[in-house]
Amino acid sequence: MSSIRPPIGSRGLACRAMLAAVVVSSGLPAAAAERHVWFGTGTRGQSKSEGIYVATFDDVSGTLGTPRLAGRAVNPSFLALHPSLPILYAVAEVPDVDGKPGGGVAAFSIDEATGSLQSLGSQSSGGAGPCHVTVDPAGKVVLAANYGGGSAICLRLTADGRLEPVTAGSPGGFVQHAYEREQGPGFNAGRQEKPHAHSINPSSDGRFAIVCDLGLDKVFVHALDTARGTLAPHTAAVLPAGAGPRHFAFHPDGRVGYAVNELDLTVTVLAYDPKAGTLTPLQTVPTLPADVTDRTGFSTAEVVVHPTGRFVYASNRGHDSIAMYAVDAATGRLDLLGVEPIRGKTPRNFALAPGGRFLLAAGQASDTVTVFAIDQATGRLAFTGTSIDVPMPMCIRWRP
Repeated sequence: MSSIRPPIGSRGLACRAMLAAVVVSSGLPAAAAERHVWFGTGTRGQSKSEGIYVATFDDVSGTLGTPRLAGRAVNPSFLALHPSLPILYAVAEVPDVDGKPGGGVAAFSIDEATGSLQSLGSQSSGGAGPCHVTVDPAGKVVLAANYGGGSAICLRLTADGRLEPVTAGSPGGFVQHAYEREQGPGFNAGRQEKPHAHSINPSSDGRFAIVCDLGLDKVFVHALDTARGTLAPHTAAVLPAGAGPRHFAFHPDGRVGYAVNELDLTVTVLAYDPKAGTLTPLQTVPTLPADVTDRTGFSTAEVVVHPTGRFVYASNRGHDSIAMYAVDAATGRLDLLGVEPIRGKTPRNFALAPGGRFLLAAGQASDTVTVFAIDQATGRLAFTGTSIDVPMPMCIRWRP
């Protein structure tokens, strides 16, 4: 099913020399050698995927082992790991769960020796098309966003990490987004015909959850109570019409966040007030250089902040590249450094390896995962020459 394509020839030797330099000069904590990395996939259509895959990853060399099936699942497109327990969570883009219409969220226990997964059951996500899942920093709740349903849900966890349903008779763990404007559908009638919640990210203190809604051009801040397992509308930042906010990432300092906008190929920088639970737009920058004029069929997908807080990365589908940004330390504003091709197709997701030395890009349409070294001084990416085959990869995750 899979093959590994490591660096070869003089290019490979140069890449390995550069990787050694990265490790020595990074100033980051010492790497932890081999660890497991999991890949969420799509099982629909012509995909050959059977569920969630796992491989070994070497933090020092940046090499990936041969991936294998970790656990069978239907359309486990996005994954999240519990912060302390060996538990993995996945959305399930399915028509119904236990007779309830809409998608689901599934839990799996992890065999820490092999990375294999064992089902711990699932719960309804409360809406159609769940596309994003996260766990709060304390490991008390799982949060999911329903793209098709335009809603967000909070599910409490048991002490051993199992999912609990939303409390019977209480809507407190569920928030349905709705249009508040008289004109109806958004600026992009084809994609913004209704609310489309596309991601949900807890704040570091667990008091709020940030939800990007592509259909409404809003980034919501919902009040989160992890003890009770509830969500409640709180505030929202309004983005430019037709932006289509998709994913969000906090800066490590907690004062700034970044929303990648799928429809207009931009990233919006937002100031965050953790006490008030408010977001204020500061800047919007493109994800492509100005000389890329034909953008037909292009869209953005993912945004990630480097653990040092000095760099931000965003993915371009269609152009099949990763945008690289330098971060202004005083303001959090971004300066586009350029773009790096992923050597694959359709980077719906990418992720930074723990420690921030490497970036792995998932080529959804090329069935590949490619590896890049990160220059710790400049933030620029360099392809290591390593690429592995994974069927329709849509998410990449490590244990915290």
